[in-house]
Amino acid sequence: MENNSYDLVICGAGATGLASAWQIRKQYPDLRIAVLDKEDKVAAHQTGNNSGVIHSGIYYKPGGSKAINCRKGYKYLLEFSEAHNVPHEVCGKVIVATREEELEGLEKIMQRGVENGLEGLKFLDAEETKAIEPNVNCIRSIFVPQAGIIDYEALCKTLEEQLKASGVTFLMSMELLDIKRDNKRVLIETNSGQLSSRFLINCAGLYADTLAEKCGFELDFRIIPFRGEYYEFKSEFEHLVKHLIYPVPDPRFPFLGVHFTRMQRGGIEAGPNAVLALKREGYKKLDFNLKEFLEIMTYTGTLKLGRRHWRKGLDEYYRSFSKKAFVQTLKRMIPSAEADMFKAGGSGVRAQAIDKDGNLLDDFLILADEQIINLCNAPSPAATSCFAIGEMVSNHFDKIFSE
Repeated sequence: MENNSYDLVICGAGATGLASAWQIRKQYPDLRIAVLDKEDKVAAHQTGNNSGVIHSGIYYKPGGSKAINCRKGYKYLLEFSEAHNVPHEVCGKVIVATREEELEGLEKIMQRGVENGLEGLKFLDAEETKAIEPNVNCIRSIFVPQAGIIDYEALCKTLEEQLKASGVTFLMSMELLDIKRDNKRVLIETNSGQLSSRFLINCAGLYADTLAEKCGFELDFRIIPFRGEYYEFKSEFEHLVKHLIYPVPDPRFPFLGVHFTRMQRGGIEAGPNAVLALKREGYKKLDFNLKEFLEIMTYTGTLKLGRRHWRKGLDEYYRSFSKKAFVQTLKRMIPSAEADMFKAGGSGVRAQAIDKDGNLLDDFLILADEQIINLCNAPSPAATSCFAIGEMVSNHFDKIFSE
């Protein structure tokens, strides 16, 4: 067999791509598998730039793909991390209502958590919340014991080591340019030459839609990039946060709101906001790509979303450029927080599928045919859910492999 010929090529070396490779390798130890990525390291984009939270599954619609896979993936993630010494901690979090109008939302979150099978959830009053987080000011909160923190980059590096040891090939710094099909083979044009594979799995994250279209799929959505920016407490103020502190999220959006997060590598992060990025990998405020900008801004779904939620969008951009406004949002939860306590942190970009009517697709989405599997929408909590998503992808692969 030629060196550039494989049974399966997985595009994307983030958490979902690597976990998919892991699940498939367990089922098919003899397949010639390759993981392809345009970057020179794993977890270079969404996975390596997220907030590092292990999500409990409390927020998601019972019975939906996010709820099912987050709960299942949570278990798989902890089992793998404990078995392979991936740095993590189940530290718990509080979801706090700071205004009367948020109490109904807090009740709904508790109801969802119970329906999703979480145990040990507790409503706390203001004083009980202060016993856990002394600097928080709220009316009421929910304590979520299952929530935790993890080093997702370390997780991916461990997966890379395990997969290499099992014979999986890593094709890094290799950019995919085009896809063709010929005589039951998938021909993959890259900047380093052509690859051939019987099957292909698309876990390309921010470029999942463009790759799916290269593969011949017709889509009724686009991936739209939203940048999330963070601040970090200066070291002398890190004592203000003990666990994870979240607000009651706006139910109109799949974002969880600006929150405080203890980081596995040390420090306290505050964020993220959610601003429309002007390129798919636009991690900085001024990052810009004309072609991608035009694709984003002329898409019907973006225009309709913008018309419905322009006030929210302007608020997010204002907080992006005003540290004082950003911290004002944080002060609702910790009134003693001041702008001079923070330094600039990192940022991440979330790949969010939006349909032509401007609706944000809420659940994980897989599209497949007899040769190709596309993981088309995998926003948060995809990192927590990665092994369960990988199992889902593996089940699809079982079907097409056995045909």
